[in-house]
Amino acid sequence: MNHRQGIIATGLLLAIHSSHIYAQATTVNDTLKITLPQAWQKAEAYSRAIAIRKKSTAISATEIEDLKRERLPELEVMGSAEKATNIPIYGDGVFTKPTSQHEVIHTLYKVGADMYFNIYNGNKLNLKIQAEKVLHQMAAIREEETISAIRYETAAHYLELQQALVFRDLIQRDIADQQKQLQEIKTFYKNGTVLKSDVLRVELDLSKRQLTLVKIENDIQVATQKLNIILGEADERPVLPAALAMPEAGVDYTQCLHEALAHSYQYHLSENQTQLSKLNLRQVKANVRPKAGLYGDFYYANPQIFLYPYNPSWYSLGIAGVKVSFPISSLYHNTTKVSAAKIELDKEEEAHKDTEDKVRQQVKEAFLRYKESLVQIDVAQTNVARAQENARIIKSAYFHQASLVTDLLDADVQLLQTRFELAAAKILAQNKYYLLRHITGTL
Repeated sequence: MNHRQGIIATGLLLAIHSSHIYAQATTVNDTLKITLPQAWQKAEAYSRAIAIRKKSTAISATEIEDLKRERLPELEVMGSAEKATNIPIYGDGVFTKPTSQHEVIHTLYKVGADMYFNIYNGNKLNLKIQAEKVLHQMAAIREEETISAIRYETAAHYLELQQALVFRDLIQRDIADQQKQLQEIKTFYKNGTVLKSDVLRVELDLSKRQLTLVKIENDIQVATQKLNIILGEADERPVLPAALAMPEAGVDYTQCLHEALAHSYQYHLSENQTQLSKLNLRQVKANVRPKAGLYGDFYYANPQIFLYPYNPSWYSLGIAGVKVSFPISSLYHNTTKVSAAKIELDKEEEAHKDTEDKVRQQVKEAFLRYKESLVQIDVAQTNVARAQENARIIKSAYFHQASLVTDLLDADVQLLQTRFELAAAKILAQNKYYLLRHITGTL
């Protein structure tokens, strides 16, 4: 066996071995036939990142309810039991022995309750609730953003597997055609029409195609594992995606931009961050407002030492009233805080405008890249037709001894390459479409 024949044999063995491994995996595990919407559902149900975001949203909703409960009165109960000593009288000075002991009631008991109900506190509680609601909205937006990101990642892996499967089908059909062509050339060689070198060149070219098939088989297994991981399936389970669909052509830029400003995650997060800064400014300004509330205190106690003369009897006392206070020091302490809050608000407003600019730029770029991919499909389809016609002409000329074998092989390679490019262009267009939907927040 010479060197060229060894290369051919090696390529064939590798291709057969790779195909055997994949076929064996298909036999052991049931093939998962799945469409892209079904893949999205499985990915969303399995994703830990989405589960974490959902819990964060639930936590923020609970914190809103917790703040609302602060509107209820503050109630407290208490009780005490105490022992008191007699009161020594130091008639000759502190550092001398007491001259007498003043008898007191030694055991003291007290049970009671107190209450405070906030009437007005500069509207701080309502502002805190509003701020927590904005944080809840931001948590919900981040949850939707994570879902969209998982969907786009799933679509990317799904399309990667689709492309590898299409490539395998193309290379397998091309290998079958090349094998038939090789047999024809061998027949011509036996008849003395072509040279031995022509046969060897075609065999070498066929060997390269076999090695390409091995690589594509490996690409299928890699893409399958990536998709299975995000779907929560076993790594080796074969996946069969739906047939490759044509991308949508009727996409309008103005509509995409309108959808982005209405649904873009980054745009609305920035908008909510600006709203938080506005609420923070209002909270800081509320520091110079008065505070008013109702309070009450009721208790039973023994002995009675509230009024003179004292006596060792149980008594009760209830007190209720209105408490009003005003933080005078905040009139000068709060000025710099208000200035800082205003600067923070100005910064967030500028950041929001910057985010809007970035969103418009991202939508424009994604839209143009998507339209560019549609043009690539048209060009690739034209190139396939031209390559097919060129291959037909060169093949006819070769077998009529009007062209070289190198021309024949180049024409075959060009035809296979254009078919690969057409499939890749269709996959790329789908990817760009889902990226555009992810950026606009409508995926």
